[in-house]
Amino acid sequence: MSLHLQPLHQVGTSWTRLSAEETTPNTSHKEYTEKFRGLSYIPVFSRTVLLWMENTTTVTPLKQPIVFELEGFHVPPGYSSFLFVLALFNYMVVLMGNGVVVCVIIIDKNLHRPMFVMICHLVVCDLLGATAVLPRLMMHFLTGERRIAHIPAIAQAFSVHTYGVATQTLLGAMAYDRYIAVCEPLRYHAIMTSARLHSCCGLAWFVALLCIAVLFAFHMNTPLCGNIIKHVYCSNRAILRLACRSTPINNIYGLSMSWSVSTGIFIIIAFSYFRILQASVKRSNVDSGVRSKAFQTCTSHLVVYVLYEIASVIIIVSHRFASASQDIKKFFSILFIIIPPAINPIIYGLVSKELRSSIIKHFTKQVFHKK
Repeated sequence: MSLHLQPLHQVGTSWTRLSAEETTPNTSHKEYTEKFRGLSYIPVFSRTVLLWMENTTTVTPLKQPIVFELEGFHVPPGYSSFLFVLALFNYMVVLMGNGVVVCVIIIDKNLHRPMFVMICHLVVCDLLGATAVLPRLMMHFLTGERRIAHIPAIAQAFSVHTYGVATQTLLGAMAYDRYIAVCEPLRYHAIMTSARLHSCCGLAWFVALLCIAVLFAFHMNTPLCGNIIKHVYCSNRAILRLACRSTPINNIYGLSMSWSVSTGIFIIIAFSYFRILQASVKRSNVDSGVRSKAFQTCTSHLVVYVLYEIASVIIIVSHRFASASQDIKKFFSILFIIIPPAINPIIYGLVSKELRSSIIKHFTKQVFHKK
C-alpha cells in the first residue's frame, strides 16, 4: 500500500517559503522536487490528522476552589505608597462625610422627614459601593496582592452592581418625593406618610436587588476557563469574559436591564422636574419665594443625579477610545465609585440649609462640651 504524496506548496501550507532565486520561472518540476526532497512532501493523511486534532482541542473548565487574579493598575516602582495614601484618604473622606450625615439625621428629630430619610438610604448605598472596592484597592497598592477567591469576587461584583442600580432607583424615589413637596405642598404630609415613605425606599432597594440577583443567577451553571480578571475590581462582565462558552442570554439581559433602569429613572426625574418647573412658574406670580424654595429643595438631588450620570458617561466614552491606555480606562471605570460617595455629603451640607445648620450646631456643641 502506498500513500499519494503532494508537494507542500500545492496543498496550501506555508511551512516552506521559497525565495525568488530558488524558484525561478526556468526551474523544471523535476529539479524542483529533487532540490526539496524530504522538505516539501508530507502525507495528506498526516495533515488531516493534525488539523482534526487542532480543531477538537478543548479547554478544561476550572474546578472549585477558584482563585481569581485581578489585573489591577500598572504601578511604577516607588509609587505604591503614594497611591495607597490617596486611596486611604478617599475612603476616610467617604466614611467621615457619610457617617456625619447619617449620625446628624438620626440624632436631630427635626430631620426625621422623608427627604432626609431618603438621603440616609442614599448614604448607605454610597458606603456599599465604596466599601466594596476601596479596601481591596488599598491592599493592592500596599502589598501588591491581586488574588481574590470566587465567593468574595462574586460578592464584590454583586455589591458594585447593586450600588449602581440602587443609586438610580433611590434618586427616582427622591424625585417623586420632591415632586409631591413642590406640586402638592398642602397635601404633602397626607400623601407622603411614613408607610408610603418606607414603601418607596423598600421598592427602590427591592428593584435593585432583584435586577442584580437575576443577573448573577446566570453565573450558576457557567463554567470558567480562566482566572485573570482584566480589571481593578470584579464585575459581572469581567467574570463572564472568563467563561468557556459564549453567554448571549446574560449579555442581552445585562444590556436590557441597564437600559431599562437608566431610561426609566431618567423619565421619572425628567417628568418630576418638568412638573416642578411648571408649578414654580405658576406660583411665582403669587408668591415670589416659591421659586427659591423649589430651587433649594431640589438642587441637591439634581446635582447628585447629574454627577452620577457624568461619571457613567465618562466610563462609556473612555472605552470608545482604543488609543487610551488601560490604566486610564480602569481609573475612569472607578470614578463613579470613588467620586460621588465622597462629594455627595458635601453637596447635602452645602445645599440643604437645615442639614448644614444641624451639623454646625452638633459640632460646636461637642467642641464646647469637651472644653
